[in-house]
Amino acid sequence: MSWRPQYRSSKFRNVYGKAASREHCFDGIPITKNVHDNHFCAVNARFLAIVTESAGGGSFLVIPLEQTGRIEPNYPKVCGHQGNVLDIKWNPFIENIIASCSEDTSVRIWEIPEGGLKRNMTEAVLELYGHSRRVGLVEWHPTTNNILFSAGYDYKVLIWNLEVGEPVKMIDCHSDVILCMSFNTDGSLLATTCKDKRLRVLEPRSGRVLQEASCKNHRVNRVVFLGSTKRLLTTGVSRWNTRQIALWDQEDLSMPLIEEEIDGLSGLLFPFYDADTHMLYLAGKGDGNIRYYEIGSEKPYLSYLMEFRSPAPQKGLGVMPKHGLDVSACEVFRFYKLITLKGLIEPISMIVPRRSETYQEDIYPMTPGTEPALTPDEWLSGVNRDPILMSLKEGYKRNSKIVFKAPVREKKSVVVNGIDLLENVPPRTENELLRMFFRQQDEIRRLKDELSQKDIRIRQLQLELKNFRNSPKNN
Repeated sequence: MSWRPQYRSSKFRNVYGKAASREHCFDGIPITKNVHDNHFCAVNARFLAIVTESAGGGSFLVIPLEQTGRIEPNYPKVCGHQGNVLDIKWNPFIENIIASCSEDTSVRIWEIPEGGLKRNMTEAVLELYGHSRRVGLVEWHPTTNNILFSAGYDYKVLIWNLEVGEPVKMIDCHSDVILCMSFNTDGSLLATTCKDKRLRVLEPRSGRVLQEASCKNHRVNRVVFLGSTKRLLTTGVSRWNTRQIALWDQEDLSMPLIEEEIDGLSGLLFPFYDADTHMLYLAGKGDGNIRYYEIGSEKPYLSYLMEFRSPAPQKGLGVMPKHGLDVSACEVFRFYKLITLKGLIEPISMIVPRRSETYQEDIYPMTPGTEPALTPDEWLSGVNRDPILMSLKEGYKRNSKIVFKAPVREKKSVVVNGIDLLENVPPRTENELLRMFFRQQDEIRRLKDELSQKDIRIRQLQLELKNFRNSPKNN
């Protein structure tokens, strides 16, 4: 039997990336130099938010999308945090509400005025305190309004009901820092990766671990649910320190379905999945390229399509929601690339080349819209519901009529599962213990120096007193 190459037909095999011209970029932005492994960027159909470098606290810019070009150095900022901002995310249902988390242990909700900021914003509409250490991740629930998840360096995930402004659940099954969180389509499952080299699939309302994988050969960093396929994709590092991706069955994490090595570079791989086109994008931190694949239901599951290349390295990437894309140009995905060296945010459009200018229904199926499917009380009571879908035909956008109302409450102890989160301090990490040890050693040395100085002074006084008594005048 003669060997024959296998050809596959795909409508996305010719997808190409198109970087925006310089006048359509955002220039002159002091992008943060923080080394935390996050994107430091969030975008929706109206605003672009970028974490910036600042002294004396954390801040981020919020720029209307139409305001491209050079940004003035004194452009207004959101600057209410006392520590560096580590993550920002837009509310998927209310386009002027953004959540931020910081090293100051707080999560804050901000309401951006119509048309953007005219002056510095220092007062958040809601301040959430429940973590005892810095907060590294925030995620909005994909189908429920006013439900926010936050993960801190105290190894806890808190679920906040923003209608009451307090945490309603605490997930306390991790033994180290949580690196990534991802929801399935209806938000009934939460996948997490952790510094303890474990991949977990959780039921978020109960905090129960449904599946757990100990990734010894594949040290996981990032995880993403692949839509409704009941599969997960993780990026990580192999035992040979090469970058690697792995595909998992969410109902059986005993072994990955496939593992594939990407390259030998050291930057973290960020995965992005488009459930409408079944395309996976892989972008490395510090790389200039973006690889993209098509996910199939049968082996080999993962088919390489092409690669967008650029000489400028990326620090992070923001992703435009589907309803913000340009359907007339057959745009199926859009990145906002952070180029730290140039202080530049560069939009990159992924385009399916088509000759016809009519609406392409095969590449734009019904997609999750801007209306929540559930209220917080419904979701907390155990109800699951798929997202409410919308059509992108003729640029159709359904304006959300939801308005965020911050609860009025007094600052008090935060008790979840019978534990006061503000009083319950987790065990110290090795680095914190070392810092405490060296501080105590410095304090001991300082006290010893003070005591020796006092001893010397006492001896001097005793000698002076002795000389005074023995002097002839006193005799």
